[in-house]
Amino acid sequence: MNFRFLSLALALAVSACAHTPPDDPSDPLEPFNRAMFSFNRGADRYVLRPVARSYGEVVPDLAQRGVSNFFNNLKEPRNIVNGLLQGKPLQAASDTGRFLLNSTAGFAGLMDVATDAGMPRHDEDFGQTLGRYGIGPGWYLMLPLLGPTTNRDLMGRGGDYYTGTGPYVEDSVDLPMTALDLVDTRSRYLSADSLIDNAIDPYIFVRTAYLQQRLGKVYDGNPPRELMYGDEGD
Repeated sequence: MNFRFLSLALALAVSACAHTPPDDPSDPLEPFNRAMFSFNRGADRYVLRPVARSYGEVVPDLAQRGVSNFFNNLKEPRNIVNGLLQGKPLQAASDTGRFLLNSTAGFAGLMDVATDAGMPRHDEDFGQTLGRYGIGPGWYLMLPLLGPTTNRDLMGRGGDYYTGTGPYVEDSVDLPMTALDLVDTRSRYLSADSLIDNAIDPYIFVRTAYLQQRLGKVYDGNPPRELMYGDEGD
Protein backbone atom coordinates (compact mmCIF):
# COMPACT_ATOMS: atom_id res chain seq x y z
CA MET A 1 0.00 0.00 0.00
CA ASN A 2 2.79 2.42 0.90
CA PHE A 3 4.59 1.56 -2.35
CA ARG A 4 1.45 2.32 -4.36
CA PHE A 5 1.02 5.66 -2.65
CA LEU A 6 4.69 6.51 -3.23
CA SER A 7 4.41 5.60 -6.91
CA LEU A 8 1.28 7.73 -7.29
CA ALA A 9 2.91 10.67 -5.50
CA LEU A 10 5.98 10.38 -7.75
CA ALA A 11 3.83 10.30 -10.88
CA LEU A 12 1.91 13.36 -9.72
CA ALA A 13 5.14 15.16 -8.88
CA VAL A 14 6.57 14.55 -12.35
CA SER A 15 3.37 15.69 -14.08
CA ALA A 16 3.20 18.76 -11.82
CA CYS A 17 6.50 20.16 -13.06
CA ALA A 18 4.93 22.00 -16.01
CA HIS A 19 4.10 25.71 -15.72
CA THR A 20 1.11 26.80 -17.79
CA PRO A 21 -0.90 30.05 -17.68
CA PRO A 22 -4.37 29.95 -16.06
CA ASP A 23 -6.14 30.82 -19.34
CA ASP A 24 -4.42 27.99 -21.24
CA PRO A 25 -3.70 25.26 -18.71
CA SER A 26 -2.75 21.64 -19.16
CA ASP A 27 -6.14 19.90 -19.15
CA PRO A 28 -5.73 16.54 -20.93
CA LEU A 29 -8.61 15.08 -18.89
CA GLU A 30 -11.07 17.78 -19.99
CA PRO A 31 -13.84 15.37 -21.11
CA PHE A 32 -13.71 13.60 -17.74
CA ASN A 33 -13.35 16.91 -15.89
CA ARG A 34 -16.40 18.35 -17.65
CA ALA A 35 -18.43 15.28 -16.72
CA MET A 36 -17.37 15.63 -13.09
CA PHE A 37 -18.11 19.37 -13.22
CA SER A 38 -21.66 18.63 -14.39
CA PHE A 39 -22.05 15.99 -11.67
CA ASN A 40 -20.78 18.39 -9.01
CA ARG A 41 -23.10 21.19 -10.18
CA GLY A 42 -26.05 18.82 -9.94
CA ALA A 43 -25.06 17.70 -6.45
CA ASP A 44 -24.58 21.31 -5.42
CA ARG A 45 -27.88 22.46 -6.93
CA TYR A 46 -29.99 19.78 -5.27
CA VAL A 47 -28.13 19.16 -2.00
CA LEU A 48 -25.39 21.53 -0.88
CA ARG A 49 -26.81 24.84 -2.12
CA PRO A 50 -30.25 24.36 -0.47
CA VAL A 51 -28.59 23.32 2.79
CA ALA A 52 -26.25 26.33 2.66
CA ARG A 53 -29.18 28.67 1.99
CA SER A 54 -31.13 27.24 4.91
CA TYR A 55 -28.06 27.58 7.11
CA GLY A 56 -27.69 31.23 6.12
CA GLU A 57 -31.36 31.94 6.77
CA VAL A 58 -31.76 30.06 10.06
CA VAL A 59 -28.42 30.54 11.83
CA PRO A 60 -27.88 34.09 13.21
CA ASP A 61 -25.06 36.12 11.67
CA LEU A 62 -23.17 36.21 14.96
CA ALA A 63 -23.26 32.41 15.20
CA GLN A 64 -22.14 32.09 11.58
CA ARG A 65 -19.16 34.34 12.26
CA GLY A 66 -18.33 32.21 15.29
CA VAL A 67 -18.40 29.04 13.20
CA SER A 68 -16.18 30.61 10.52
CA ASN A 69 -13.75 31.89 13.15
CA PHE A 70 -13.61 28.47 14.79
CA PHE A 71 -12.66 26.65 11.59
CA ASN A 72 -10.23 29.38 10.56
CA ASN A 73 -8.51 28.92 13.91
CA LEU A 74 -8.20 25.18 13.34
CA LYS A 75 -6.34 25.95 10.10
CA GLU A 76 -3.68 28.06 11.86
CA PRO A 77 -1.29 25.10 12.40
CA ARG A 78 -1.34 24.59 8.63
CA ASN A 79 -0.58 28.28 8.12
CA ILE A 80 2.26 28.15 10.66
CA VAL A 81 3.96 25.07 9.20
CA ASN A 82 3.72 26.25 5.60
CA GLY A 83 4.79 29.77 6.52
CA LEU A 84 7.97 28.31 7.94
CA LEU A 85 8.49 26.04 4.91
CA GLN A 86 8.13 29.06 2.64
CA GLY A 87 10.74 31.05 4.55
CA LYS A 88 8.34 33.42 6.30
CA PRO A 89 9.39 33.20 9.96
CA LEU A 90 7.84 36.50 11.01
CA GLN A 91 4.52 35.56 9.45
CA ALA A 92 4.68 32.13 11.08
CA ALA A 93 5.38 33.78 14.44
CA SER A 94 2.36 36.06 13.97
CA ASP A 95 0.19 33.08 13.04
CA THR A 96 1.39 31.26 16.15
CA GLY A 97 0.38 34.26 18.22
CA ARG A 98 -3.02 34.29 16.48
CA PHE A 99 -3.57 30.63 17.26
CA LEU A 100 -2.65 30.98 20.93
CA LEU A 101 -4.62 34.20 21.45
CA ASN A 102 -7.78 33.07 19.64
CA SER A 103 -7.66 29.63 21.26
CA THR A 104 -7.66 31.20 24.73
CA ALA A 105 -9.04 34.74 24.82
CA GLY A 106 -11.12 33.99 21.73
CA PHE A 107 -12.95 31.09 23.42
CA ALA A 108 -11.51 28.21 21.38
CA GLY A 109 -11.42 30.37 18.26
CA LEU A 110 -15.07 31.40 18.21
CA MET A 111 -13.92 35.02 18.39
CA ASP A 112 -11.15 36.51 16.26
CA VAL A 113 -9.52 38.78 18.82
CA ALA A 114 -6.10 38.40 17.17
CA THR A 115 -7.03 40.49 14.14
CA ASP A 116 -8.01 43.39 16.39
CA ALA A 117 -4.68 42.90 18.17
CA GLY A 118 -2.78 43.52 14.92
CA MET A 119 -2.22 39.92 13.80
CA PRO A 120 -3.97 39.49 10.43
CA ARG A 121 -5.00 36.07 9.20
CA HIS A 122 -2.98 34.38 6.44
CA ASP A 123 -3.92 31.46 4.23
CA GLU A 124 -1.06 29.07 3.47
CA ASP A 125 -1.13 25.43 2.45
CA PHE A 126 1.30 22.79 1.21
CA GLY A 127 0.19 23.19 -2.40
CA GLN A 128 1.35 26.81 -2.22
CA THR A 129 4.59 25.69 -0.61
CA LEU A 130 5.29 23.29 -3.47
CA GLY A 131 4.60 26.13 -5.89
CA ARG A 132 7.05 28.39 -4.07
CA TYR A 133 9.71 25.73 -4.61
CA GLY A 134 9.15 25.78 -8.36
CA ILE A 135 6.74 22.88 -8.84
CA GLY A 136 4.16 23.79 -11.48
CA PRO A 137 0.46 23.00 -11.15
CA GLY A 138 0.55 20.15 -13.65
CA TRP A 139 -2.83 18.93 -14.89
CA TYR A 140 -6.07 20.60 -13.94
CA LEU A 141 -8.39 18.12 -12.23
CA MET A 142 -12.08 18.23 -11.30
CA LEU A 143 -12.70 15.76 -8.51
CA PRO A 144 -16.15 14.35 -7.77
CA LEU A 145 -17.68 16.29 -4.85
CA LEU A 146 -14.29 17.79 -3.88
CA GLY A 147 -14.20 20.23 -6.80
CA PRO A 148 -11.27 21.75 -8.71
CA THR A 149 -7.63 21.02 -8.00
CA THR A 150 -4.35 20.27 -9.79
CA ASN A 151 -1.69 17.58 -9.50
CA ARG A 152 0.29 19.88 -7.22
CA ASP A 153 -2.63 20.88 -5.03
CA LEU A 154 -3.75 17.26 -4.75
CA MET A 155 -0.30 16.40 -3.40
CA GLY A 156 -0.60 19.41 -1.12
CA ARG A 157 -3.83 18.12 0.36
CA GLY A 158 -1.98 15.02 1.45
CA GLY A 159 0.61 17.13 3.27
CA ASP A 160 -2.03 19.36 4.83
CA TYR A 161 -3.85 16.34 6.24
CA TYR A 162 -1.30 16.08 9.04
CA THR A 163 -1.79 19.69 10.11
CA GLY A 164 -5.57 19.24 10.28
CA THR A 165 -7.84 17.50 12.76
CA GLY A 166 -8.17 14.24 10.83
CA PRO A 167 -5.26 12.28 12.35
CA TYR A 168 -6.00 13.43 15.89
CA VAL A 169 -9.80 13.39 16.22
CA GLU A 170 -12.22 10.45 16.09
CA ASP A 171 -14.15 10.14 12.82
CA SER A 172 -17.40 10.47 14.75
CA VAL A 173 -16.32 14.04 15.59
CA ASP A 174 -14.20 14.94 12.58
CA LEU A 175 -16.78 14.05 9.90
CA PRO A 176 -19.58 16.26 11.33
CA MET A 177 -17.05 19.07 11.79
CA THR A 178 -15.95 18.73 8.17
CA ALA A 179 -19.58 18.79 7.01
CA LEU A 180 -20.31 21.93 9.03
CA ASP A 181 -17.20 23.64 7.68
CA LEU A 182 -18.29 22.77 4.13
CA VAL A 183 -21.80 24.16 4.63
CA ASP A 184 -20.50 27.30 6.31
CA THR A 185 -17.99 27.89 3.50
CA ARG A 186 -20.60 27.26 0.81
CA SER A 187 -23.02 29.72 2.41
CA ARG A 188 -20.42 32.49 2.11
CA TYR A 189 -20.09 31.92 -1.64
CA LEU A 190 -23.79 31.87 -2.54
CA SER A 191 -23.51 35.37 -3.99
CA ALA A 192 -21.02 34.07 -6.58
CA ASP A 193 -23.50 31.58 -8.07
CA SER A 194 -24.81 34.07 -10.62
CA LEU A 195 -21.30 34.63 -12.01
CA ILE A 196 -20.96 30.94 -12.80
CA ASP A 197 -24.53 30.49 -14.02
CA ASN A 198 -24.24 33.44 -16.40
CA ALA A 199 -20.84 32.50 -17.81
CA ILE A 200 -20.68 31.53 -21.49
CA ASP A 201 -18.82 28.36 -20.49
CA PRO A 202 -19.14 27.77 -16.72
CA TYR A 203 -16.48 25.04 -16.81
CA ILE A 204 -13.86 27.35 -18.35
CA PHE A 205 -14.90 30.17 -15.99
CA VAL A 206 -14.40 28.01 -12.88
CA ARG A 207 -11.15 26.50 -14.20
CA THR A 208 -9.61 29.88 -15.00
CA ALA A 209 -10.79 31.48 -11.75
CA TYR A 210 -9.41 28.61 -9.68
CA LEU A 211 -6.01 28.59 -11.40
CA GLN A 212 -5.68 32.38 -11.21
CA GLN A 213 -6.52 32.32 -7.51
CA ARG A 214 -4.01 29.56 -6.79
CA LEU A 215 -1.26 31.26 -8.78
CA GLY A 216 -1.91 34.48 -6.88
CA LYS A 217 -1.70 32.65 -3.55
CA VAL A 218 1.60 31.00 -4.44
CA TYR A 219 3.17 34.40 -5.13
CA ASP A 220 1.28 36.34 -2.45
CA GLY A 221 -0.77 38.27 -4.97
CA ASN A 222 2.11 39.19 -7.30
CA PRO A 223 2.73 36.31 -9.74
CA PRO A 224 5.35 36.66 -12.51
CA ARG A 225 3.83 37.84 -15.79
CA GLU A 226 5.27 34.90 -17.70
CA LEU A 227 3.37 32.49 -15.44
CA MET A 228 0.15 34.50 -15.52
CA TYR A 229 0.09 35.18 -19.28
CA GLY A 230 2.50 32.66 -20.80
CA ASP A 231 4.29 33.84 -23.94
CA GLU A 232 2.19 37.02 -23.97
CA GLY A 233 4.01 38.15 -20.85
CA ASP A 234 7.36 38.37 -22.69
